[in-house]
Amino acid sequence: MGGQKFQYDESGGTFFYFLLSFLALLLIPGTYYWWPRKRKQDPETTVKECQCDDCKKKKLLLQSNEPWKGTKQLFIKLLIISGWVILSLLAYKVSQFDYEYANFDPYEILGVPLGSSQAEIKKSYRKLSLILHPDKETGNEKAFMKLTKAYQALTDDEARRNWEKYGNPDGPGAMSFGIALPSWIVEKENSVWVLGLYALVFMVALPTVVGMWWYKSIRYSGDQVLLDTTQMYYYFFHKTPSMALKRVIMILAASLEFEKKHNGEIVERPTDNEEVPHLIKQISNLSEKNRERPLCFMYSIKARALIHAHLNRIELNSETLDKDRQYIVKKCPYLIQEMVNCVSQLILLAYARRIPRLPNIETIENCMKLCPMIVQGLWEFKSPLLQLPHINEDNIKYFSSKKRHIKSIQQFAQLKNDERRKILRFLSDEQYEDIMKVVGKMPCIDFQVRSEVIDDENPTEYTAGAIVTVTVTLIRQNMSILFGDDSVSEKHEQQDTQTFSKPEEEEEEDKREEQVKKNCEVKKPVWQKQQKRGKKGGKKSAKNQKPSGRIVNTKKNEEKTATAATENTHSKHETSRKTAMETGDESEGSDDEADHSDDDDNEDQHSQGDTKGSTAEDDDTEWEKFQTRLSKREKVLEGRSKQSHSVHCPFFPEDKQEYWWVYISDRKSRTLLTSPYHVTALVEEEEVQLKFTAPRWPGVYTFTVCLRSDSYLGFDQTHDIKLDVKEAPEVPTEHPQWDMLDDEEEEPEGDGSDISEFTTDEDVEEDQD
Repeated sequence: MGGQKFQYDESGGTFFYFLLSFLALLLIPGTYYWWPRKRKQDPETTVKECQCDDCKKKKLLLQSNEPWKGTKQLFIKLLIISGWVILSLLAYKVSQFDYEYANFDPYEILGVPLGSSQAEIKKSYRKLSLILHPDKETGNEKAFMKLTKAYQALTDDEARRNWEKYGNPDGPGAMSFGIALPSWIVEKENSVWVLGLYALVFMVALPTVVGMWWYKSIRYSGDQVLLDTTQMYYYFFHKTPSMALKRVIMILAASLEFEKKHNGEIVERPTDNEEVPHLIKQISNLSEKNRERPLCFMYSIKARALIHAHLNRIELNSETLDKDRQYIVKKCPYLIQEMVNCVSQLILLAYARRIPRLPNIETIENCMKLCPMIVQGLWEFKSPLLQLPHINEDNIKYFSSKKRHIKSIQQFAQLKNDERRKILRFLSDEQYEDIMKVVGKMPCIDFQVRSEVIDDENPTEYTAGAIVTVTVTLIRQNMSILFGDDSVSEKHEQQDTQTFSKPEEEEEEDKREEQVKKNCEVKKPVWQKQQKRGKKGGKKSAKNQKPSGRIVNTKKNEEKTATAATENTHSKHETSRKTAMETGDESEGSDDEADHSDDDDNEDQHSQGDTKGSTAEDDDTEWEKFQTRLSKREKVLEGRSKQSHSVHCPFFPEDKQEYWWVYISDRKSRTLLTSPYHVTALVEEEEVQLKFTAPRWPGVYTFTVCLRSDSYLGFDQTHDIKLDVKEAPEVPTEHPQWDMLDDEEEEPEGDGSDISEFTTDEDVEEDQD
């Protein structure tokens, strides 16, 4: 075998092969994903959408926000078409490259059959040489050289032997490694241009792009919020632990995203000097004379005035202030989510005693409350019915009468069709249909709560300092299931008579919808709970009231343990329970716990009779729990989606998706137990796990699991859970290392650090006495 050598592509054929494959790799997937497609709107979907004037204005606004959409699509089409034209030219160019060199056949070149004699070969060579000789008019030097090479391969014995053995009359060639670049790139005449292009791409363009990306990334957080804005939030929330709603609006308006120096998209107009003071005069309690920095800056006052104008639904100049309002309102949900994160981080730092002040729970709830206000363009003290189309302050009085006082959208949805139409008699049939379309698509959340101590022998027994896991299950249905229409039931009966039999999947879905509807109807609204808490004597009713059947962490003997706690007999009860377990007489306690614990988590709470069956059931439940944990971890690793359901918000300049906050709080001590979990993918069902540490002192504690919407007003829900916290079992101190750990963990006496951050029901009764 010959030696090795490197050579450039003289003809450029290999380089064209490289370009052809590279361009094909870009064009094939690029055409599939980037080719502009006209999305034809389904007439059925357009009929289901709201046709009110505000929604029509929003559609026009969304279309006007993309003025270059048609030009951009045309440019993409031309780019893709030109790419395919270049690809076809390259394919044709490559197909014309020296096919005969790749398939060298001397018999074919001379035009003689296999096994021809020497005379026939010489005769054919003379005949073709007279035609292809370069000295002739019809000559072709390249073809004549191939003809001569073919003649030698068939007349010379050694050349013929090489061709039969190696496929080449010259014998085995040297192994050559080609570079897929044409030779003109390395020529001296073109070296300056090649080096210039290399320097421009790798020494100027690439470092510039990377530097711009790095400079932009270090200024923003993961949620695309300026880090300077986040620091400002930390400062003000730490300075004012208990912050009112209007103060939260002031902090939000002071975000640096609304300042020209930090955001180049902000437009400052000369007309602001006249229009902004005029707008400020129309708004009361704006606190424009505040001297705190940056609350006193002009950009902050302007943004604050525009937010107040948005909440008051004040009409602005469509060419100036209204455009600024749209931009500011569009940024608010992301900024409010950052404010919630900042307050929750400060609360966790206060628990860790790294900062002296603990932000109040009302502060973080005011931040959450502000988000649906911004989305709907409505103050919190206004009626939530104003979120419906065609409803304004003038006709809200029709919802109140002597017989019925409608205050919420849920109450309105549960009415019969005739009653609803009678209330909205001032509207036309088209307007009434718009309202029913919007109400039917609003969320009806089935809010289920279950608490337990995972990886414990008795998951429903809570000891001091244990990690309590609260599993919140959210089942989302449209509010149309609450409609009390006779026509809807008739339609279902007609469908049943036509089909006669339904598949099992449809029957299960129907049963599920009926169960969700029953839960939504039986569950008392939030406003009724708040009214009961405000009445005198409400504590007795709350004390005697049975909790919801869906909260499975409560027990039938909670009242007994609560009364025992008030008489300071926890220790006796604990010792008696331990002795009963030692003697094996635990049938009564196990039966009581099994009656009101969850079916999935308490299959091992039965008697100790059938040991084989119980162990098999325990293994099955443990395996199911393990599988669910793995699936949850996989979902977390995959990342959270940002698509759920579109919100009817005609005053919000963009399409808004339904998001929710879930967290646990202690209303008596006004503290936050868990960081708010932001649910962003609640399409049908979502499960959230919240973990917190049980109190250090035994007693009966009442905590509240809260669900808050960031898109609608009046859709918040709460569930109370009661924990009967018992004394933790003593840790054996036989090992010397454990003795050292106990000595290190002892706290100094008399510094007030042993006071629990939670408040029990017993403490409240003692304070009242």
